[in-house]
Amino acid sequence: MTYDMPPGWFVDALAAPLAEHTIEVDGTPVHYLDWGEPAAPGLVFVHGGAAHAHWWSFLAPLFTHQWHVVALDLSGHGDSGRRETYSHETWAHEVMSVVEDARFPGPPVIVGHSLGGLVAIQTAHDHGDELAGAVIVDSPVRRPDPESEEGVRGRAFRSPGTYPDLATAMGRFRLIPEQPCNNRFIIDHVARHSLRETEDGWEWKFDPTLFRHTMVTMRDQLVGVRCRIALFRGELSVVVPPDTAAYMYDLVERKAPVISIPEAHHHLTLDQPLAFVAALRTLLHDWEHSIPRPARF
Repeated sequence: MTYDMPPGWFVDALAAPLAEHTIEVDGTPVHYLDWGEPAAPGLVFVHGGAAHAHWWSFLAPLFTHQWHVVALDLSGHGDSGRRETYSHETWAHEVMSVVEDARFPGPPVIVGHSLGGLVAIQTAHDHGDELAGAVIVDSPVRRPDPESEEGVRGRAFRSPGTYPDLATAMGRFRLIPEQPCNNRFIIDHVARHSLRETEDGWEWKFDPTLFRHTMVTMRDQLVGVRCRIALFRGELSVVVPPDTAAYMYDLVERKAPVISIPEAHHHLTLDQPLAFVAALRTLLHDWEHSIPRPARF
């Protein structure tokens, strides 16, 4: 297995102090990662479909100078438990349960990518009065998220398989949708944390049945969000192309910024991580000094 030499910022981020917690939400264990000072404002990261909290673990420490950061494994993902059925409403409840357990000093900002962005929309719709804002990262409102679409119609998640050793398993890791990414050290990091060893070999952590329940659009939820929001997209994304971004912009009555990350595809936190960090830091700093728009009921 070939590993690219990771840069110093990546090595330092993974070396940052990290706590892990597991809480029970409606009878299912929900696991989350925790960085920073408890007294700092809260920032919550939500991963995409078939992903996990460690998709954020190389980025979260870059925000701890100002934020108490957590990243959770939604049920059916990562090191959280599985359910018989899944829904955006259930996942939104899990997000708010983690928020409560983290004991932030005030309402947090939630940031979600892809399927996690749709969960963030649901959370902002259901619990917006308890949030300081929501950032939706390359999540399409017009068609299903790419992981759910592929899980139902494609073969990527139907038979995830068991592999005899870690190297073989990691070699089968693929991004959905497929895209170029030159940061092999990041791909290897998220791939390693996507797998667990069992008596039969190495297998993927996510529940392949979760995609049976998540093929829904989120138009009404986006229209009804009850906190300030922002929309991020990859400039080269096939998931949120310009027409989809424009449609979402109109749905929020043109009261949310739409921020395109240059040279980024759908998985923009992997192919343009520092550009994403810079953009999100800038947005969050501006939000600290501006007045949120009124809630809509």
